[in-house]
Amino acid sequence: MRIQAPRGTDDLLPSQSHRWIHLENEFRALTSLYGYREVRTPTFEEIELFIRTSGETSDIVSKEMYDFYDKGERHVCLKPEGTAGVARAVVEHSLCPQGQVARLSYITPIFRYGRPQKGRLREAHQVGLELMGSASPTADAEVIEITAKFYERIGIQDVEVQLNSIGRAECRARYREVVLNHFAPYLADCAEEERAKAEKNPLRLLDSKDPKAAELAKTVPPILNYLEDESKANFETLQQLLNEAKVPYKVMPDIVRGLDYYTDTVFEVLSTKLGAQSSLCGGGRYDNLVKELGGPATPSVGVAMGIERAMIVLEESGIEWPAPRPAVFVVQATEDAAQACRAITRDLRAAGLETQIDLDGKKMGNQMKQADRAGAKFVAMIGTDELAADAVLLRNLESGDQVSVPRANLVKEVQGRL
Repeated sequence: MRIQAPRGTDDLLPSQSHRWIHLENEFRALTSLYGYREVRTPTFEEIELFIRTSGETSDIVSKEMYDFYDKGERHVCLKPEGTAGVARAVVEHSLCPQGQVARLSYITPIFRYGRPQKGRLREAHQVGLELMGSASPTADAEVIEITAKFYERIGIQDVEVQLNSIGRAECRARYREVVLNHFAPYLADCAEEERAKAEKNPLRLLDSKDPKAAELAKTVPPILNYLEDESKANFETLQQLLNEAKVPYKVMPDIVRGLDYYTDTVFEVLSTKLGAQSSLCGGGRYDNLVKELGGPATPSVGVAMGIERAMIVLEESGIEWPAPRPAVFVVQATEDAAQACRAITRDLRAAGLETQIDLDGKKMGNQMKQADRAGAKFVAMIGTDELAADAVLLRNLESGDQVSVPRANLVKEVQGRL
């Protein structure tokens, strides 16, 4: 029996990988304009990191974690999200000294156990940003602006930024009581375990997938009514900044995000092309996370953007990026030309031109077929006559035109015709 990829995972094939590389390069190019620098954290971490940051009752920790004990009896897990690992690295390596700002980016796989469906795999991939060290709503606006520009840059137009503020600890403490009272009839019919989770973090009831809870959530008073003055002022300033940057958005009081570490600003970017999994990305402010991990108080804001979900939208929008193709395929026309063909192949590659060559001594007709399948723009052919003339026969495979050029001029000739 053939072994297949585990359920909920995908192989990234050569016919697809160029699209991912293009997306990652666009992300790096855009974020570097704002001064972000890439950080890479381990694929697995101590499970306590996510219990402490995501919350013990979160779906990530309670239902979706790939966790295990290693041979040293350490309880570890495959990382289910990127922010906690970056925050841990910031504390461990003092990446954000007090009074300074750290702009960090990442590209990472994440792992969550769940029922695989469109846009939701057990191993997924994200690009993300963390802006640490600033409590200003200007930082929130920067992260949201970059997020919107990223989707615009890769060609995704039909997106909607949805925005909310969940305030700070005092605000949420008041609002928790409002939510619990509102959902009291629903909770009375729930199992004891579900009631306990809700009482520990009532805000999760607002984005519950249970139809009865979802219906009740429509009529709960919005958390915006309970914001303290500073949170309210910051949220108003953030909206002004987004208007100034011409980033379209909609205030959605039901957005709360599913992780315990968020404070004040939370946001999502949605696409109509993802069906039930409509969220392209999500993020928000997390002013207490670094301190929770043993570092100094470090106000921060971040976003995580799903690569697979972006790819689905690009495909359904008919947006395609051309696959890379070799500039030249070197064809050995006669047996005595092998060394010369290898030499011009090295010259072309040294000049930065993708160049392919047959490896198995196949006949010239077979080599031409290889060049055609590879999508090469040119064939560079050497046979006995070319050896004698110290020349190369350069053929354009699209037009059929060919010209004999001196070997010493081959690189410049190809570069001039591309």
